[in-house]
Amino acid sequence: MPRAGSDGTKTNADKMAGAGTQGRTGDNRPGRRPAAGRMRRPSPFRLTTRLSAGGFAGIAAGVFAGLLAAWWAATATGLVAPLFLPAPGRVFGKLVELALNGRLWEDASVSIYRIMVGFLIATAMAVPIGVLIGCYRVWEAAIEPVVDFVRYMPVVAFVPLSILWTGTGDAQKFLIIWIGTFFQQVLLIMDNVKRVPWDFIDLGRTLEMPERRILTRIVVPSALPGIWDSLRISLGWAWTWLVLAELVAATSGLGYRIVTAQRFFQTDTIIGYILVLGVFGLVSDQAMKAVSRRLFRYAEARP
Repeated sequence: MPRAGSDGTKTNADKMAGAGTQGRTGDNRPGRRPAAGRMRRPSPFRLTTRLSAGGFAGIAAGVFAGLLAAWWAATATGLVAPLFLPAPGRVFGKLVELALNGRLWEDASVSIYRIMVGFLIATAMAVPIGVLIGCYRVWEAAIEPVVDFVRYMPVVAFVPLSILWTGTGDAQKFLIIWIGTFFQQVLLIMDNVKRVPWDFIDLGRTLEMPERRILTRIVVPSALPGIWDSLRISLGWAWTWLVLAELVAATSGLGYRIVTAQRFFQTDTIIGYILVLGVFGLVSDQAMKAVSRRLFRYAEARP
C-alpha cells in the first residue's frame, strides 16, 4: 500500500517510486519516442508528397523507355507486320534522313509558324472577353450563350467552309485554329475569373478602390495562374486543329507530309511525324509549366 501524507496525497518517495515503475514499463523510456510519434519515411504515393526534379524526370524517362521497349518487342517478334508498325530503328532512321535533307525542318518551321500565329490571335481575343464575362453578369448574358452555341459545332465541319472563305493559304489554317480554340478559351477563362474569392473583391471595396482598379489589381492577378493553365491546355487543342487543317488542304507542313506519306504507304514517315508532333507538344507544355512556376510562385498551394 502506498504511503500517504496527512492530507491523503502521495509523498515524494512514492511519486519517485511510481515514476520509476512507469519508466520500467517502457512507455516513456528516455531517448525513445512513442511508436505513434515516430517519423515515417515519406511515401511517393501520399497525397501531399512532392517529387524532386530528378525523381520526376527519372520516372517519366522510365515510362517512355518502357513504351519504346514494348514497341520494339512487338515488331521484333513479328506480332505486328512492318507495314502497319515499322520497327523503332526504321522510324528513327527515316527521321534522320528527313532531317538531313532539310524536309523535316521545313515542314516543322511552317507548322510552328502557323500554330504560333493562330494561337496568339485566339488568345489575344479570348483573354479580355473571358475576363469581361467572368466579372460582369450583363456581359455574360450577352456573350456566353453565343459562345456555348458555337463551341458545340464540330470544327471539322468548318474546314470546307474555311477553304471557300479564305482559300488554302495560311489564313485558312489560322481560321481553323481560331475556331477550335477561341470559344473553349473564353469559357475556361471565364471560369478562372469566377473562382476568385469574393473576399478579395470585398476587401478592395472596403479600401474604397474603384471598380477598374479592383479588376486590374485584384481580380486579374488572382485569376492569372488559372488562366495560364487554361492556355496551356488549349495549346494542345490548337496543335490538333492545325494538323487537321494541314491534312485536308495544304501544300506544306507536318500534316501535309503525313497525308502524302499515306498515299505511298510510308508508315515509317507517318509514325515519325506523329512522334515529332508529340515532341513539340511535350516541349511546349513543359515550357509553359516552367514559366508558370516562375511567374506564379504565390499560387503554389501544395505543402
